[in-house]
Amino acid sequence: MVKSLLLSLCTAATLLASVARGADNTTQPPTIDWDAHQWMTPGPNDLRGPCPGLNTLANHGFLPRDGRGLNMSVVLDAAFRGYHMQPEVLAGAVKIAFLTTDDPFSFTLDDIKIHGNIEHDASLSRNDFALGDNVHFNETIFTTLANSNPGFDFYNTTSAGQVMHQRLADDEIANPNITNTDKEFFIRSGESAFYLSVMGNPITGVAPKEFVQIFFREERLPIEEGWHRSETPINGSTLNPLIDQIRAASNWTSSGGCPVIVLGPDGSHF
Repeated sequence: MVKSLLLSLCTAATLLASVARGADNTTQPPTIDWDAHQWMTPGPNDLRGPCPGLNTLANHGFLPRDGRGLNMSVVLDAAFRGYHMQPEVLAGAVKIAFLTTDDPFSFTLDDIKIHGNIEHDASLSRNDFALGDNVHFNETIFTTLANSNPGFDFYNTTSAGQVMHQRLADDEIANPNITNTDKEFFIRSGESAFYLSVMGNPITGVAPKEFVQIFFREERLPIEEGWHRSETPINGSTLNPLIDQIRAASNWTSSGGCPVIVLGPDGSHF
């Protein structure tokens, strides 16, 4: 079985690291007919998950709008066309996401809500699994990010690190059983670098507040507000410096425990 192929934490750590440290590829994405990728709210039978980046791609039709039938080629192609994100960046995360389902060929956006796989505590916009709804956007939680970097109309790596620090401090109080190991810290740092890169400048890590807030709150690309897909490819060379800056600004400390990755929908893990 697929689960038996991942028997060491080193293997899992390698897969997670590939989220940000893939081989660079300067191939340009195709010109997009944005009329064919208009934002649409999910229908009553459409699936969404805890990741605003993937949900946004589904809402614009880069991923299947029903949130089903996701696999390596589907996800990597969608991120490349919608965000100009190099395929190697997300390959490790997609491999791990397959462990959330028993389907050997695909997963859904809803599948990845399983706690301890790629979903994690101290999210920027979702509640912890132990505290309730870990799938849908939570305005109260998002307020920490929304109100950060006061007096400026942008977010940057310093504000992103400070938000991570505050979210963790608040969450350690709200959730005594929080999971906060190197694994979760790496994922959270990568996610912060992701929203700065996709909504702003992937070189400087500066993103307009308006764009970021629309992205999280509406899971929409703010095209009408002036956003455009980055001309600079988002890859390991751009993400790694931002991640390092965010990590330094977050002043992170572990809450204890060893990194764990859930290996299947039944909650088995190592």
